Amino acid sequence: MKLAVKKLDAVRLELKFEVPRERVAKKFDKIYEELGKVVKVKGFRQGKIPRHILESQHNKLAKEEVIKELIPEIYQEGLEKEKIKPIDLPEILDVNLNEGKVTFTAKLDIKPEVKVSDYKKIKVMRKSSAVTPEELNKTLDYFKKGQGEGKEVTIDDAFAHGLGFPSLEEFTKSLSRQLELDKDRHNRMDVENQVAEHLLKKAKLTTPASLVKKQLARRLEDIRRRLASQGMSPENIKKKEDEVRSQLEESVEKDIRIYLILDKIAELESIPVKEEENLAVKVMEFLLKEAEWEEAK
Repeated sequence: MKLAVKKLDAVRLELKFEVPRERVAKKFDKIYEELGKVVKVKGFRQGKIPRHILESQHNKLAKEEVIKELIPEIYQEGLEKEKIKPIDLPEILDVNLNEGKVTFTAKLDIKPEVKVSDYKKIKVMRKSSAVTPEELNKTLDYFKKGQGEGKEVTIDDAFAHGLGFPSLEEFTKSLSRQLELDKDRHNRMDVENQVAEHLLKKAKLTTPASLVKKQLARRLEDIRRRLASQGMSPENIKKKEDEVRSQLEESVEKDIRIYLILDKIAELESIPVKEEENLAVKVMEFLLKEAEWEEAK
């Protein structure tokens, strides 16, 4: 196998492969042997069909199978030989089978070099999760106005009974606890966002364009499915997609950059991440333990 590696930019490589005749011939032998066991040719028993008959009738299929099996094998061998670690599936181009040789090109993105500093003792400020009387009253007013349906209802013990509570007092206590949990969750997200923004300012890296493209496509597909399930017309779905594409692309790129930074921190700090664990969650836990906390006034 001949392999030429060319660096296209900071994260993208081009690999040109040439598979020698001997390797291709062995693969043809294997494919024709397998075909001989399953295809039917009049006048011959399965497994006893001469090679030249198989070649004359199934040459196109054999070529397709040879290429289908050889390319992933050779590509993987090339990665191992050059110690290349791609971050996504390759783009396979220019596949040819001429004069007994197979040639093809693979373009792929590798993990970018990430430079990150000052990720310990990040200053974070956490807001209070305590529920104020104003917040509680605002939510009760929402219930009073029929939860947005325009019909005003009386908030009393009878109303609380209808929701499964023995009294209005118990309902109010439960509502206050739920609001506190919601605030607590939002405040946790706010603290993590503070850490993320700090890391983005301090890190230097090139974002792999192919990852952004694929993640953007997935998110847009999710939006299309959701809007279609809500009964939106294809024309309006397309319009909505065009409206959110730019903002969504920025969000996708930011998410990818954050993940790559967290991945680098995991490497620098030797943070063990098991297969079933979430790397981002584990590294964020580490950073929050190392952070300098301040309670918002």
